[in-house]
Amino acid sequence: MGQERTYKRRPIGVFDSGVGGLTVVRALRAVLPGEDIIYLGDTARVPYGSKSPRTVERYSLTCQQFLLDRGVKLVLIACNTVSATALPALSAASPVPVIGAVEPGASRALAATHNDHIGVIGTLATVRSTAYVKAIGAHNPRGRVTAVACPLLVPLAEEGWTDDDIARLIARRYLASLFDADPQIDTLVLGCTHYPLLREVITHVAQELAHHPVSVVDSATAMAEAAGEALGSGANRRSEAGRLDCFATDTSRLDELAPRFLGEPLTGFELVDL
Repeated sequence: MGQERTYKRRPIGVFDSGVGGLTVVRALRAVLPGEDIIYLGDTARVPYGSKSPRTVERYSLTCQQFLLDRGVKLVLIACNTVSATALPALSAASPVPVIGAVEPGASRALAATHNDHIGVIGTLATVRSTAYVKAIGAHNPRGRVTAVACPLLVPLAEEGWTDDDIARLIARRYLASLFDADPQIDTLVLGCTHYPLLREVITHVAQELAHHPVSVVDSATAMAEAAGEALGSGANRRSEAGRLDCFATDTSRLDELAPRFLGEPLTGFELVDL
């Protein structure tokens, strides 16, 4: 009984190459409000998408070890690039369960679609990896997956330009090519942890272009729900809010950016050297 109580009190670890992973923390705090969370943003080495797979794996293993050294009971990879390239190595190196961004998002998309036509938007690295195509195809070989890279959506989210004419025009430009490729898409996966900040605009534009209902799945919420399922009875379901400790390898602009992604005030990040 004592060991079970101790396990429940251990924190959940979350890491990302930058601050986008705070949308996963935000979702976690909604789904599992009693959990303590440790977040690490490797902001000194962002972006990971332009790095080689071997470099991404090396950086990711260092980030994961930072969390494991702090006694986490679960690791969430809040980065689609890392999830697409380094998940097997991270899982093999971890004594606790590891959840990536791709599989939960793919599972939710499969549950949401009615006609097996699924669209995916993400960074160039994520789209090139074909990770979502493989994950969805593994569960439903009949599924048709169309993916489009939307690199300009990341800086829009970071600048806070998430609900204006610029955001709408850029979203329309990207999504038009997606629905031109497959007009029957009825489910759209936001395959980047920055994109939930633009969810309202993306949903509106998708509905306009498709001329039929489109379900929007964000990997942040899917990961939080997957975490709850993975923990099961080991989840900390206390009534008071859990503690959030944030670390970063570069704290530039975090006072401005972090609250935008987290959706609540943040006292600050502790600077660490990996």
